[in-house]
Amino acid sequence: MVEGVRPRIHHVGVQTADLDNCLQWYLDFFGAEKRWELDRFSDLTLSRLPGIGRLVEIAVGDLRFHLFDRSDHNRRVPEDESFQFQHVCLQVDTPEDLEVVRGRWIELYDSGRFAFARQDPPTDIVIDGDGVRSLYLFDVNGLEYEFTHVPEGPR
Repeated sequence: MVEGVRPRIHHVGVQTADLDNCLQWYLDFFGAEKRWELDRFSDLTLSRLPGIGRLVEIAVGDLRFHLFDRSDHNRRVPEDESFQFQHVCLQVDTPEDLEVVRGRWIELYDSGRFAFARQDPPTDIVIDGDGVRSLYLFDVNGLEYEFTHVPEGPR
């Protein structure tokens, strides 16, 4: 990396075949709010994402998601052996927050209001040798998120 440059995440882009389903799930699961929406795009965006129709930014605190649809989406989840971002890890403040996140996912899944690309439930909360707690779950598109709590102290 160029000396002095310190990248940080601005947003996480999520491509979906059903933007309304995805948007509502992200709003409900994360307790996010809708910030803005686009339906007109630059030539660069159209060349990178053929078939894009809408893009919606939602945010929870400083965490932003750009949710967008594509008319040519094949509705398949990535193959386990394919190149992909395997998961995005989001840190929570307390170990109890992990239970809340897991419970909220189960509540939304059981509500029957959302179509899920994968039927896998959230994992149990695991604790590694350093006391780091983690939970893994899939969004409605089959994209994996890790939620983690890292205890204070040396790492």
